[in-house]
Amino acid sequence: MARPLLPLNALRAFESAARHLNFTRAADELSVTPGAVSQQIRLLEDTVGGPLFKREAKGLQITDLGRAAAPLLREGFERLMDASALLREPPRRRQISVSVAPSFAAKWLMPRMDDFHAAHPEIEVWISADMEPVDLTEGAADLAVRYGPGNYGGHVSQLLMTETVLPVCAPRLMTGDHPIHSPGDLIHHTLLHDVSSDADPSRPDWAMWLKARKVRHPDPRRGSRYNQSSLLIEAAIAGRGIALAKRTLAQADLAAGRLVAPFADGSEAVGFAYSVIMPRDRPASASALAFTAWLKRQAIDHDNNMDVL
Repeated sequence: MARPLLPLNALRAFESAARHLNFTRAADELSVTPGAVSQQIRLLEDTVGGPLFKREAKGLQITDLGRAAAPLLREGFERLMDASALLREPPRRRQISVSVAPSFAAKWLMPRMDDFHAAHPEIEVWISADMEPVDLTEGAADLAVRYGPGNYGGHVSQLLMTETVLPVCAPRLMTGDHPIHSPGDLIHHTLLHDVSSDADPSRPDWAMWLKARKVRHPDPRRGSRYNQSSLLIEAAIAGRGIALAKRTLAQADLAAGRLVAPFADGSEAVGFAYSVIMPRDRPASASALAFTAWLKRQAIDHDNNMDVL
């Protein structure tokens, strides 16, 4: 059976008096009177059966028994204070780590994150933007969003969104020195190329897109190249040329009027798509499941607004 604990108030009074060797200072620290401290000390001495202090003319002196007990009590009360501070802290926010490609993070995910934080203020999301394949089995992230063929061995993947590409440009290029009315007008404009490393074999480049529309361009491979889709889109917004861009990533800028799509029939479906990837060998946390459900709702809203050009 556990040994009975001595009176806690008496122990507190003794520990403070032993540290200060003064009942008045101990009383000030504990917000009581010196008489109350003296009374608690006498109670403790009666309980343990021996004196803890010697009252001498030159001041208060601690006995050998008191000297042995005081450091242990000091450590004990420090631990109690630490435990009390911990219990007073607000509950720690739940955290999840999400790995996404930089362009998807910049152009699609980050503009929507305020909505997630409003719906789930208790979840803290850490975004890691990188192009390299992530091995979730090693715990590098709780989940990932990747653009690819959908075959992610060793992981559980769920389709999030499909993708198309289409020409986009700044609105001012539509009515400039060489207005754009048909694909043939693109021979007068700089072509911007997406050379990001996702390597989708089904994605048309400018040569393929123009050939499909029977446009004889003198050199469709000329023009600026960008290894991030988001940089390509920003270059188009700045009016540096016509970009053959991923529709999903350009959609917000199209809806806001920063970009326009010159041709109603300009879209080309591609084989790659966006997927949510989670580890197969460990269960997903409640926070990861909440974030995945939110991503799917956002993807549905995105698809419903795809007619906005």
